[in-house]
Amino acid sequence: MGEETRITGYSPPGGGAGACLVVLHAPARRLLGARIALGARAVLLGRDGRCDLVLDFDDVSRRHARVRAEGAGHVIEDLASTNGTFVCDARVAARPLEPGDLVRLGSVVLKYLSGDDLEALCHAELRRLAAEDPLTGLANRGAFSEALGREVARARRHGGPLSLAVLDVDHFKAVNDRYGHAAGDQVLRGLAHAIAPLVRAEQLVARIGGEEMALLLPEVPLEKASAFAEKLRALVEGRGFVHEGDRIAVTVSIGVAALAAGDDAEALLGRADARLYDAKRAGRNRVCA
Repeated sequence: MGEETRITGYSPPGGGAGACLVVLHAPARRLLGARIALGARAVLLGRDGRCDLVLDFDDVSRRHARVRAEGAGHVIEDLASTNGTFVCDARVAARPLEPGDLVRLGSVVLKYLSGDDLEALCHAELRRLAAEDPLTGLANRGAFSEALGREVARARRHGGPLSLAVLDVDHFKAVNDRYGHAAGDQVLRGLAHAIAPLVRAEQLVARIGGEEMALLLPEVPLEKASAFAEKLRALVEGRGFVHEGDRIAVTVSIGVAALAAGDDAEALLGRADARLYDAKRAGRNRVCA
């Protein structure tokens, strides 16, 4: 397969305003269905955290490829990547994209879609369903695990802080036993709705099992993570939850840990869990870090 050269001035039909790239295949499930809009501004694809679409995999170069507008469509350009940029299985230096084209960067496969393509909406919905906990609307355990591994790798590579908070609803079984499982579900939904607005875009809150939730806090040191966890604890204690006219008092215990030298994702999660159990043993409704 020889490299293709740039064709100046080509405008693929249907590829203008509203066009996007959708991830069809990637080693991390969190990216499946991920969609990046393409407009007049050039979009960078690669492993570097400053890229517009970060593909943090070893077979993707730091600045692998760029997609820029040209005429009514878009052109993809390889940026001297190690493993090359492929469009419909042909290695390219630069090539105009047509709706339906498959683009491969290392082990990641994307599809170029026009703005009015219903397939784009389908992929976006599939991605949402794959990553979302159906009860609370938070990220699910799979999405959390992938994000945790990615952020640990990023923090170790760049040397920035990373903290993790794990919280558990105190005496949740008693809530279910007294008020019924529907009330327990209502408490979990209410807890998610209370926490989610406080979490920034680069952070993640997930339901990782039963009544347990986790907050992934990139670029946040332990002291600030502990203060944030205490704010959440106080918010929940003062909120109260209502189910069928009954006010249900709810508190949470929270364990907080920060990434240490030599930690992997499992070690960080294990230490946050250990601090959570410290909080439980110390009487619940408290933060331990």
